[in-house]
Amino acid sequence: MPSKSSARLAALTVAAACSAASTIVLTTPAHAESVRIHDIQGSTRISPYAGKQVTDVAGIVTGIRTYGSSRGFWIQDPAADADPATSEGVFVFTSSTPKGVAVGDSVTVSGTVAEYVPGGTASGNQSLTEITKPTTTVLSSGNQLPAATAITAGSVPAAYAPAGDTAANGSINALPLQPGKYALDYYESLEGMTTRVADTRVVGATDPYTELWVTVKPYENRSRNGGTVYGSYDAQNTGRLQIQSLGSTADFPKANVGDTLTGTTTGPLDYNQFGGYTLVASELGTLKSANHQRETTRKQRSSELAVATYNVENLDPSDATFAAHASAIVNNLQSPDIVSLEEIQDNNGAKNDGTVAADQTLTKLIDAITAAGGPRYDWRSIDPANNTDGGEPGGNIRQVFLFNPERVSFADRAGGDATTATGVTKIRGKAHLTLSPGRIAPADEAWKNSRKPLAGEFVFRGRTVFVIANHFNSKGGDQGLTSQYQPPSRTSETQRHRQATLVNAFVKDILDTQKNADVITLGDINDFEFSRTTELLEGRGELWSAIKSLPRGERYSYVYQGNSQVLDQILISPSIRRDCDFEYDSVHVNAEFHDQISDHDPQVLRFRP
Repeated sequence: MPSKSSARLAALTVAAACSAASTIVLTTPAHAESVRIHDIQGSTRISPYAGKQVTDVAGIVTGIRTYGSSRGFWIQDPAADADPATSEGVFVFTSSTPKGVAVGDSVTVSGTVAEYVPGGTASGNQSLTEITKPTTTVLSSGNQLPAATAITAGSVPAAYAPAGDTAANGSINALPLQPGKYALDYYESLEGMTTRVADTRVVGATDPYTELWVTVKPYENRSRNGGTVYGSYDAQNTGRLQIQSLGSTADFPKANVGDTLTGTTTGPLDYNQFGGYTLVASELGTLKSANHQRETTRKQRSSELAVATYNVENLDPSDATFAAHASAIVNNLQSPDIVSLEEIQDNNGAKNDGTVAADQTLTKLIDAITAAGGPRYDWRSIDPANNTDGGEPGGNIRQVFLFNPERVSFADRAGGDATTATGVTKIRGKAHLTLSPGRIAPADEAWKNSRKPLAGEFVFRGRTVFVIANHFNSKGGDQGLTSQYQPPSRTSETQRHRQATLVNAFVKDILDTQKNADVITLGDINDFEFSRTTELLEGRGELWSAIKSLPRGERYSYVYQGNSQVLDQILISPSIRRDCDFEYDSVHVNAEFHDQISDHDPQVLRFRP
C-alpha cells in the first residue's frame, strides 16, 4: 500500500502508457461473428470470443467515459437471457474520447473482443471483457435505458470467492461463475451492466482521486464509527463497493467514513486497478453527513507513562502539514511522554542528493508542537545510510523518538549508527542496551531496503522502559482481494515474518536478562493483529499486541478499500500486561477522513511502570 499520492500517480501514468500491453488476446482474429452481449461475456471471467472479431453487437448506450486512459462507452442488451451468470453489458474501448454516440442511443458495434487487465498481467488483477477497435452504427436515439440491477444486502453472497484452480496457479478465470454463491462471481456477472445502490453508508472516505467506498451490508462487521472492520482473512466484507463518477469530479462528494449516500447511486459496473469492482456513477446519491469528529484521547495521569506511535507519512520540511501534525499530537494525543514517529524524511525530502540528516525536519515539527501548546520535546534517532531503507527514493525515511524531558529521561550510550547493532547487557542485575539509541541487527537481510528497528532506553519515575520503534516491510506487491488468484498471494509478508522473528529474539534477550523488564515494541507493523507477522512478533508470550484489548469494532488504524484494519500496533511485555494496569487507544484522527494529514491513525498506550 503506497503511503504517498505520488506513488499512485506514477502507477496511473504507467497504466496509461501500458494499456495496450495489458490486453490479453487468447486467439488470433478470425472471421466476424454476429453475437449478443451475453454470448460475448459468457459464464466465466474470460470471454469465449476473446481475440475474435464480432459484428453488429446490439445494445443501448448506458454510459460514456471521456477521461483517463480507458475511454469509451458501455452498451447493454435490454433483452436479457435466462442465465444469471452472463452479463448483458460490455465496455466498448475507443482509446480517445467517443464521438457520435450518446446515452440512450441504440447501436450496433463491430470490433475485436479483448480481455484487458487493469494494472497489467503481473498485477494479478482480473480482466475486463471489452470490444476494441470498434465500428459503431447508431440506429436510433432517445431510447429508454435498461433497468438498473439493484445491488443489495440480500443479493451479494456472504462467501467471497471460490478457491482457485490449482492447475492454473490458483486462478479463478476459467471457473464457471456462481453468482448466487460467491460475491466476486456475483459482481463479475454484472460487469458492464447498469447497477444501482441505495442509501449506502460510506466505509472508505473520498480520496484525492475522487473515489469512495460504500457498503450495501450495513451490519457487516460494523465499526463503532460506521466503517467495516477487517478482522480475519476469511471475512473480506463482501458488501464493500467502490464508487467513482462519470460526471465532473468537482461535484463528487467529500465524504467521511460513517456518512451516507442517500437516495440512489446508479451507473455501469466496472473493474479497475485500484479496488476492483467499481460502480461508475452517472447518478450519485446525496451525501448525508454523520458529523463524525476526530477523536481525542484522555491525558495521562502523573503516575502513568503515555507512549504513542504515529506514522506522519513522508514528512519533510517542504510539507504544509506541520501545524496539523502538531495539533494532533498536542490536542488529540494529549502530548504523550514518548512518541515513536514513522516516515520522517531527511532535510530535503525526496531530493535524491545523498542528504540523510533529518534535524531540520524534526526541529520544524518540535517548534510546531511547542507553538501548539505542547512540551518542548527532545528527540533521538539514527540516520540511515543513503537510499538503503526503502520508501520514497531520496527521502530516507526513518523512525524517531520524541520524548518530553520534563517527564522522562533518555539513557544515551554512544556508538549507534546505521550499520552497528545494539545488544543487551546486564548491569547490577538489570538489563541495559549496549547502544542507546541503537539499531537491531541492521546488517541482517531481513532489513534489506526496509527500515531498521530503533531501540531506546528510557527512565520514568526511576524505572527503565525499553522502547523499540518499527516500520516493517510494506504490503506493496501483494495481490488484491479481488485478484483473479484466490486466495490472493501475500508475498510481502515473507520479509515481515523474518523481521518479526528478529525483533522478538531481541525482546527475548532483554527478558532473559531481566524477567520483569518493561518492553514496548511499537510502530507501523504493516500487518494485522491476527496475522502470522504479529504471532511471530508476540512469540511465546514475550509480547502481546495491546490493540486486542479493544472491542473488535474499535480495532483499526487504517482504512484500505473500505476495510478498517490494523497496521499500527503497540505490543507490550508480560510485566506491563500482567496487572492489566494499562489502557490502549486507537485515536481516529486521519484514516476515516477525506482531509487526512496522514493515512494512519496514531495509537496510544498508558500504563504505570
